[in-house]
Amino acid sequence: MKLHEVKKSYDLIVSLGMSCAPAINLRRNNLRKFAMPLDWMISFSLSDVSRLYRNKFQNFMEFENLSMLEETHFLLDDGAPIYPERKENTPVKSYFIKDTQYNIISVHDFPIIEGSDWTSSYSSYKAKLNSRISRFWDRLTKSQSTLFVRWASHYEQAVELQSVLSQCLQKNSFTVLILNPVPDLQYVREINWDINNVCVLEVPEDMNDYDSWDSILKDIQLNED
Repeated sequence: MKLHEVKKSYDLIVSLGMSCAPAINLRRNNLRKFAMPLDWMISFSLSDVSRLYRNKFQNFMEFENLSMLEETHFLLDDGAPIYPERKENTPVKSYFIKDTQYNIISVHDFPIIEGSDWTSSYSSYKAKLNSRISRFWDRLTKSQSTLFVRWASHYEQAVELQSVLSQCLQKNSFTVLILNPVPDLQYVREINWDINNVCVLEVPEDMNDYDSWDSILKDIQLNED
């Protein structure tokens, strides 16, 4: 599938990770309607994301499957940093919490609070996530045309995703846009994986290269509700 075929209007545009970059750039280009389950998470393997979709997010981020990693980041509310009371120079830090069933990591949801364990925030987080999943799945299954955007994938993973989405969405149309980073590449180039509904681009390896994102997303539009 060629990039010019992707450049059209969609009812819904969805980030598939692997990082926050797709969600950030969809929002920058006014192509994001609401917060979705994977917007602010790390998913190193697209196969894990496909499995999550195949299972319709069942048991995602259940407490018994979570473990705390050594890394930390900053607490965000749908991408916006959260600051301590009376302090506006340094955002609240957050734990990396990994779902070991799906190998997907929450980066911005569990605040580091002195004297408290990460588990103290779990109940409120899970309620927010469940609400987000419910709204997302309802909108996804009702969408007549959906664009999925993924940073980094192997060929076999893209084939698997295409199959899973075909089963999930049945008669509803969808397109998958994959951006594969290449070291030292200075421009965007199309490659042909010959997978139905899937467009694959090789791009500069900096996922925060806004010029590349803006060029790729130009002329893609989001239909009004």
